[in-house]
Order: sequence, then structure tokens, then C-alpha cells
Amino acid sequence: MFSLNRAAILGNLTRDPEMRQIPSGQKVCTLGVATNRQWNDPAGQKQEATEFHNVVAWGRLAEICGQYLTKGKKVYIEGRLQTREWEGQDGIKRYRTEIVAENLIMLDRAGASAAGASGASAFQNKTTSAFVPPEPKTIQNDPSENRDDEIRVEDIPF
Repeated sequence: MFSLNRAAILGNLTRDPEMRQIPSGQKVCTLGVATNRQWNDPAGQKQEATEFHNVVAWGRLAEICGQYLTKGKKVYIEGRLQTREWEGQDGIKRYRTEIVAENLIMLDRAGASAAGASGASAFQNKTTSAFVPPEPKTIQNDPSENRDDEIRVEDIPF
């Protein structure tokens, strides 16, 4: 049987990334990303809805997110969906579904403000010709690897 767990979003950060380190020493960064969709209702009126997504990045990707991303920046994120379960202090089970980031592309130009011009580069999918800008560098993340490498300027995708 075949199954697939993939998520891809393109949106704006709703808050500054929150960095922390778990007891094992692994770094983790949590992000909030908002995506919008627009449509016309049956009466022809333009409608808009915003979805808010919780994103988690691990290891080296977490470090880069914490260092270079800020509220309002536009990002493209690919990853997998994961739901965590825990029991709150009140004894009630709680759930949270998150996107565990595996690839990230920063779409704002370096030094551009959140309200500034549109992105410096867009996601380019090799299987379609929908986008034709120069191919941006992507950051790969594998939380199973313990990466103690130093962040190099060449690894930053802008």
C-alpha cells in the first residue's frame, strides 16, 4: 500500500521564530505561517480566508530559521504533517498538528522589509514550467542526523 505525507505552504511569518534547545542538545525552532486564499461566492462577492500553520524545524535548519527569519517575511516550506498529543495540567488530552519542515526557501530579498517588494526568488518545481526564475538554493533538513556543522555563508539561500 502506498501513502504520502507531504505539506507545502507559501506564506508570511506571523511571529518571530522561537529557538530552543532540547536536553539532548538538538536545536528546534517553531514558526507560525499564515496563508491566504481568495474566491468568489455564489453571489459573485470576493471572499478571503486565512489559515494559520504551526511549523517546526530541527537542527541546522532550525538555526538558520532563528537567525534569518523575522515576522512578516515570506517563506516557502515543504515538510510532513505530524500531530503531537499530550495531557494538559487540567487532565485534558490536547493535540497539535504541525508541519515538520524539511525544505525552506526564503522568498524576501535580503534586507527587504516585511512590507517591501516581493521576493527575490520563487520556488521552482522541476516537473512543471510554471516558474522560470533562477533556481534558488534550498536548505535540506534531516532531524535524524546530528549535525554539528557550523553555518556557512554558502549555505544561506539568498
